[in-house]
Amino acid sequence: MFGLISTTVILVVVVWFLFSAIRIVPEFKRLVILRLGRFMGVRGPGIVFRIPIIDQLLWVDLRESYFDVPHQTCITRDNAPTDIDFIVYYKVIDPKASVLNVADFKGAAIGIATTTLRAVIGEMMLDEVLAKRDEINQILRTKLDEVTERWGVKITNVEIREILPPSSVQDAMIKQMAAERSRRAIVTEAEGEKQAAILKAEGEKQAAILKAEGYALALQKISNVAKKLDDNTMKLQYLDGLKAVGESGSTKIIIPMELLDMFRNWLKRAKMEE
Repeated sequence: MFGLISTTVILVVVVWFLFSAIRIVPEFKRLVILRLGRFMGVRGPGIVFRIPIIDQLLWVDLRESYFDVPHQTCITRDNAPTDIDFIVYYKVIDPKASVLNVADFKGAAIGIATTTLRAVIGEMMLDEVLAKRDEINQILRTKLDEVTERWGVKITNVEIREILPPSSVQDAMIKQMAAERSRRAIVTEAEGEKQAAILKAEGEKQAAILKAEGYALALQKISNVAKKLDDNTMKLQYLDGLKAVGESGSTKIIIPMELLDMFRNWLKRAKMEE
């Protein structure tokens, strides 16, 4: 009975030992092994063996991660208190340094980020802070990366999420935006009226051109017809005109010289024929 218990205990200890000695490290993680407090190396990915109780295992995630920097009140160069919060993206590139060189990376990085932010904002005017967000992001990323490099961490990006200027400045900005919208509406309306006037003038111009072309065409047709008229036709036209004048109620009749010449010539031809 005692022997069975002893065997069972030994099997349990062996299974526990094997279970504790084997670790499976995924591709995106590494194991930093400390044996009796001494750094033994970085292991992974794959199966890693360690000595239970003696070896201490510290997991390091190699994936890109982030931390939030809460609202910080910064004073600009023109003494405007401005609240700013941002996100810092980072990635461990040296697991050994990230374990041995810093105790709390996130806490230390947040402290560096806040002091760096205040220093950067303090050198800029409020208008620059509002207009140069991308430039501020780049400056923060560069300065933070210079510090975190010794911790085996790479700062990949910094993104400012919100910039809150003083309330008086916000009110002025709102009024400015309203004035700008009103100005754009007036410009748009004036531009529409201008285009309408141009279209109207263009239409009137085209109508005048078409009317003038119509007159010219009519005159051309009259000229063409007049060229085809002979003397006899003209004489008949004169006689018809004289007849119309005679039938009118007028007491005076004016006979054109051309018509008198026509009668004289007709009388001469009549006498010659006799």
